[in-house]
Amino acid sequence: MRRLGTAIAAIVLAGAGLAGTAGAAQAATTGTSAACATGWGSGEKTESFSSAKPLVNIRTGQHECYDRMVFDIKGATAADKAFVWAGYVDAMYQNGSGDPIPVNGGAILEIHVGAASYSQSGGTTYPGKVGQQLPGVDVSGYKTFQDTRFGSSFEGETQIGVGVRARLPFRVSQSEGKVIVDVAHSWNAVS
Repeated sequence: MRRLGTAIAAIVLAGAGLAGTAGAAQAATTGTSAACATGWGSGEKTESFSSAKPLVNIRTGQHECYDRMVFDIKGATAADKAFVWAGYVDAMYQNGSGDPIPVNGGAILEIHVGAASYSQSGGTTYPGKVGQQLPGVDVSGYKTFQDTRFGSSFEGETQIGVGVRARLPFRVSQSEGKVIVDVAHSWNAVS
């Protein structure tokens, strides 16, 4: 009988331990959700600034809550920001020619940055090729990004297509010499 009482006590204590673990797991999940608040929406984003500075690089990075694309603009400052338009499209067409550019993924985020990939003297400042993946950018293994395509650099504006897993929330921001586009991994929370 004493063994049965000890066994019941052990089960009760184990259950209490599981309840405590479940509470800790819920708190950890809640903390992660709060850290990954992505109430950015998936509608078009526009920043109407004007800069004649050239695009010199595009790079990407993975973060806990989103994948990031950064456009480096030579000589741009906080007071000299670039025009930006970003939005989801059903298909991507090259600026100027209207030729289709295939982009792989569940959705296509098209981005236009008011920074040409050539200098005023006509030299190349960013070596993107129409319809090709972005040079030096490898998004294999990313949670959200699945493909990148160079559209064009036409009339002072560079066009990029990003294939993403699905139509997910994204945000656009700028800092000294950079246009930053973050695309969330999920629709998990509202900030």
